Amino acid sequence: MSDWRRLAAAGMVAALGMLTGGAALAQCAPSAHKVSAGETIFTIAEAKYGDPEKWTLIYYANEVALTASVFQVKPGDMLIIPCEATSASADATPLQTDVANAELKLLTGSNYEPFTDLDWPGQGMLTELVNAAMEATPDPVTYSITWENDWGKHFPELDDKTFDMGFPWYKPDCDAQPDSDRCVNYHFSDPLAEVLMLLFVKDGSDFTFETDEDIFGKKLCRPDGFLSFDLDTPERQWLTTGKVELVRADDEPACFNMLMAGEVDAVSLNVFLGAQVIKEMGLQGQVVPLDRPVSSLGMHMIISKRHWRGTTFLYRFNAGLAKLKESDRYNEIVSKHLGIFWDRMNAE
Repeated sequence: MSDWRRLAAAGMVAALGMLTGGAALAQCAPSAHKVSAGETIFTIAEAKYGDPEKWTLIYYANEVALTASVFQVKPGDMLIIPCEATSASADATPLQTDVANAELKLLTGSNYEPFTDLDWPGQGMLTELVNAAMEATPDPVTYSITWENDWGKHFPELDDKTFDMGFPWYKPDCDAQPDSDRCVNYHFSDPLAEVLMLLFVKDGSDFTFETDEDIFGKKLCRPDGFLSFDLDTPERQWLTTGKVELVRADDEPACFNMLMAGEVDAVSLNVFLGAQVIKEMGLQGQVVPLDRPVSSLGMHMIISKRHWRGTTFLYRFNAGLAKLKESDRYNEIVSKHLGIFWDRMNAE
């Protein structure tokens, strides 16, 4: 088992996030790195940052290329090496007002760290990203963000126009699954950020995931309520054809208990959530992530297709998000919350 995996099990983190100005960041400029023979993004992270688990900094700075290459690099590839951010408080200045007087009412929920959480710096990296995008949008409007921690109430409250838009939500492949409830009923913004879905296995397991065939015949656990469309895309059809068995459990710890008992071969969760549960359960060094991601899923703002101002609001938000992504500020946001998450995962 490689050293980076042991370290990753102790605090595996992934990137995406949000912040605002770069004043709180280390004063440096991203650098270019030409990949040499034998290098991986894990060994490069160890050389550049002194910690192989910080591969996510490199991944998200080169996301398009690395996603297309299925997470692999080869000699001669050029990578952007971003600065390592500090974990100081973020400094977004949202254009918010009270709910009653807001022109645009947004809905999110807590206890979803590091994405949206009232106790996280900036109330979560996606919350800060939304604030920054709303600040960058043409003809900004006043808006509010309301916190409803019962996520099951979000869709009804968006459907009845109690709130205009909500975040963050995964988007199914609506071209392949047009009858999905989310595709039928909601418009999706451009992705706020992407999150990697990984496979977590017992340390020492002979389970590898180099090609899709490696996963055939395996039992994967995801908790009840977690979507599974990434496992059953038209190209894969792992579940439809019975190539992979999806086992449901009550919650994330239950999945990891099944893994430790040998009842499933792997637990499939996003990289953040997997890291958090491993730490909370004291499974560092016993459960490790496989190198290759299962998928990369976008997290979006949504609005009901029956909302009379749906396309206007969606255009305004997408315009601000596009402007933000063209700026250095977006990458500063990404690096910022990576640093916060690592600090918390590695804290005693």
